[in-house]
Amino acid sequence: MKQNLNRRDFLKLAGLAPLGLIAPPLVKKLSEYNPLQGERKNALVILFDSFSASDINLYGYERETTPNLSRLAKRAVVYHNHYAGGNYTTPGTASLLTMAHPWSHRAFRFGARVTDEYANKSVFHAFDDYHRVGYTHNPLANTLLMQFQMDMDQYVPMEKLFISDDGLIRELFSKDEDIATVSWTREIKRSEYGYSYSLLLSHLYEKYKDLQLASYKSAYPNGLPNTNGGNYYVLEEGIDWLRDQIAEFPQPFFAYIHYHPPHFPYKPRIEFNDIFTRDSYKPPAKPDDLFTEDNSYDTLANARARYDEFILNVDSEFGRLFDTLESSGMLENTWVALTSDHGEMQERGISGHVTPTLYQPIVRVPLMIFEPGKTTGSEIHTPTGAADLMTTLLHLTGHEIPEWSEGNILPPYADGAPKRSNLVYTVQARRNNVELPLTEATISQVVDNFKLIYYIGYPELEGLGEKIQLFDIQSDPEEMNDLSVAKRETASELLDLLKIKLNEVNRPYQSG
Repeated sequence: MKQNLNRRDFLKLAGLAPLGLIAPPLVKKLSEYNPLQGERKNALVILFDSFSASDINLYGYERETTPNLSRLAKRAVVYHNHYAGGNYTTPGTASLLTMAHPWSHRAFRFGARVTDEYANKSVFHAFDDYHRVGYTHNPLANTLLMQFQMDMDQYVPMEKLFISDDGLIRELFSKDEDIATVSWTREIKRSEYGYSYSLLLSHLYEKYKDLQLASYKSAYPNGLPNTNGGNYYVLEEGIDWLRDQIAEFPQPFFAYIHYHPPHFPYKPRIEFNDIFTRDSYKPPAKPDDLFTEDNSYDTLANARARYDEFILNVDSEFGRLFDTLESSGMLENTWVALTSDHGEMQERGISGHVTPTLYQPIVRVPLMIFEPGKTTGSEIHTPTGAADLMTTLLHLTGHEIPEWSEGNILPPYADGAPKRSNLVYTVQARRNNVELPLTEATISQVVDNFKLIYYIGYPELEGLGEKIQLFDIQSDPEEMNDLSVAKRETASELLDLLKIKLNEVNRPYQSG
């Protein structure tokens, strides 16, 4: 975890004055918890970034990547067909937090915020009588948390759980952040080509950073987990922080904790390293997609093994957190949800998740809900979406569902409440102007066992302008057989429904 520097210390570093290189050790405190008496339950959402249901053995994956989730599943409601709102952090997280689709909140460009209209339409605003806490490792999600900060009682700065980061620039020079960040990057940080404007300052900074990280390196043979190549963290410290802090939250509370793993770069602890890289599992070979990145099968298979090892690391830490919460008594009075903002893909020549494609590994994510004091669970196979989770938690804690929510109350908690829609959407529109209609986008629409993927406006489509795919995701979970021709009538009906919806959401952004 990062140790704080004050402004004076930073200026000493910039002036070549000696800098204390050994920070005081982190003192951890495990607080005892006494369950709150009364009816109002807490709500805790744990999100692991880029966590694909396709790589979780609880959901049928061949590798045993999640023994703890499998162990705990018997006491949870497990959702087998849950879908992210977008294909990467910005739209996926915004849909979770606003309970709205990307075409409504408009945070679908890289690093975007939601529109001004949605700035006070978050789950934090809806939990206005609770103590509200938000934290994330992820800079894109942090942009959204900062936007919603006015409706939080406890916004935890992203840098809190970093070992080494660039956040001290934002802390020390908050009034001049832009110019300070540029100056820091030019003078001290080395570029990708290995040079900076000041070689001496850069060398001092690298030495200081190396000393900060040295004590962790033996536990991470492939390097430490990080965001943006420089903000280093270890998941166990993030879990320890939550374990220690949660007993101090005023009650009742709503807490949204968004951890970065298993997001790339895949850097598991040593005990999880190389567990899958030499096993006998061979992912199914799939043809290259129209949007292929030309990665070879072997390259993708190796990346998937590393990703799966990072998932194993995540599973271990979640199991540790859950067991601690249980032994403290916290689970007697707290709803706990585990989910993700999007998935990850290593197939069809494509690696990662920033792609126009919306295949299952990218859009299908885990969702498990643990009910306070309950030790038996159930399984839900109905398709569900990102907007549903917070809508449901509000319902379960006795809050009104806000009028802006586009989500449904999840089964088995709906109690006969009418559904807003049976259609589940995921939207990719990263290059579309937020102030204009969606004209370059991918939208997936799931209903029952069918999934339609609609592509529009991409240069790769050439003269076609649009393309559809149709999959029966129940009988063909690997999406090997496009049924858009064989089941032309079904494809046409689903496409008509999607175009009606697209015309509806585009209308406010059309000129004239």
